[in-house]
Amino acid sequence: MNAYRSKLLIFPWPPLFYGLAILGALVLDRFTPLPCICGPVTWVAGGLLAVGAMLLGLWAAKTLVDCETKITTYRDANHLVTRGPFRYTRNPTYLSYTLLTVTFGLLTGNLWFFAAAAVAAILTTAIVIHREEMYLLSRFGFEFEHYCKRTRRWV
Repeated sequence: MNAYRSKLLIFPWPPLFYGLAILGALVLDRFTPLPCICGPVTWVAGGLLAVGAMLLGLWAAKTLVDCETKITTYRDANHLVTRGPFRYTRNPTYLSYTLLTVTFGLLTGNLWFFAAAAVAAILTTAIVIHREEMYLLSRFGFEFEHYCKRTRRWV
């Protein structure tokens, strides 16, 4: 790796952001409750979204393993993965974290989870994804540029 290459983050920030988002939503609901959106429809939607988010996360992990590259973001990537869920989104793992946070809002009726998911996604984009993208650009060059042109960052 030469001096011009971007360095990866050494701390796994996204799990921290989403964990704090969940904790923040619970604390905010305790001290500043919003109207509850409880009911069978939200529970069914939350259950389906939970299953979808977990399957997306597992699919992303399996794809990375099948492509013989690292799952953790603080290690060098062996290959640019563009198949599986990475055909549809450049960040399926972070998308699954966001969807799971929204799921908690649907299952508990706590509207703060929706705001918390948005804040966590914004922080993940600003602090982690931009850095990862610079690293991947320096590592894979034109191949990564072409991938970015045809695949959206989130959805």
